[in-house]
Amino acid sequence: MHVPDGFINAPVSVAAGVVAAGAVAVSLRGARRELDERTAPLAGLVAAFIFAVQMLNFPVAAGTSGHLLGGALAAILVGPYTGVLCVSVVLLMQGILFADGGLTALGVNISVMGVVTVLIAYAVFRGLVTVLPRTRRSVTVAAFAGAMLSVPGAAAAFTLLYAVGGTTDVAIGKVFTAMVGVHTLIGIGEAAITAATVGAVIAVRPDLVHGARGLSAPLRLRVGGQLVDAPAAAAPEPAAAGSTRKVWATGLVTALVLAGFVSFYASANPDGLEKVAADKGIDTKVEEHASADSPLADYAVKDVDDARLSGGLAGVIGVGGTVAVGTGIFWAVRRRRAEEPAAAEPSAV
Repeated sequence: MHVPDGFINAPVSVAAGVVAAGAVAVSLRGARRELDERTAPLAGLVAAFIFAVQMLNFPVAAGTSGHLLGGALAAILVGPYTGVLCVSVVLLMQGILFADGGLTALGVNISVMGVVTVLIAYAVFRGLVTVLPRTRRSVTVAAFAGAMLSVPGAAAAFTLLYAVGGTTDVAIGKVFTAMVGVHTLIGIGEAAITAATVGAVIAVRPDLVHGARGLSAPLRLRVGGQLVDAPAAAAPEPAAAGSTRKVWATGLVTALVLAGFVSFYASANPDGLEKVAADKGIDTKVEEHASADSPLADYAVKDVDDARLSGGLAGVIGVGGTVAVGTGIFWAVRRRRAEEPAAAEPSAV
């Protein structure tokens, strides 16, 4: 659902940019409370994983494909504030290096794909885990529902922006129906990927899943033929919770394989927004991307003739660059949090 330059006029693009900048500023402050010495490097990995999975377009209807948006996944794994930052990092890397998503539309994309998806997904997720039994399975079910609803929600948000600042005269009712319809199907794929990923992390390290904290089901023992709750164990100290290196390495290798190899087999059909834009005529004023001449434009390395090798190298470069930029940002946010208590202490006289 990467919006290119020319779909939305300048005033609305600027307004969306202001909203996106404000959301990022708020998220930077909020992320200080979510990140610690374990989760800061994992947040960079989440951004890289989202980048990799977004390269894997999957078919959803005749001639149409979809891909992960990632807001729900990031919010549940590392927290809603950090989640907005993760998606923003991905969109920034895609726009600058790979000519995917317009640069003047960066604010629109962050607002729609980052802010809206996180708000909807996390609100649904938190609402469900509050009423469902406090089990790990409930977290996975809630993740599925939140992710599924976040995608048509983002499609509706784009349609609203287009109704206000669209550059072509198209019946908005038809655009809304088409966008929400196809993205409801894409939302099922988003939900499956999100639930599978969250479930996999919970299975090995539930303490690293932001949305699963305090939600584990108590151990039950059979005493005298009846099941009773075992005494609650003391919560592990962060330092004793186990190293995150294995999880980080496994996640990075997975992202590299997905982007460098599996992406070659992704669907070549246009995604939901591209298909609707072509069918409804809202792409008649699309502009050439400012980074169209980038050596990595369209997820291919310039002057590498072999399509498989070119796309694979571009994917690996993208994952590496995203994890480096993301980790650097999140470590800086984490260090700022660590410095705040010391700065708040009164100096000795």
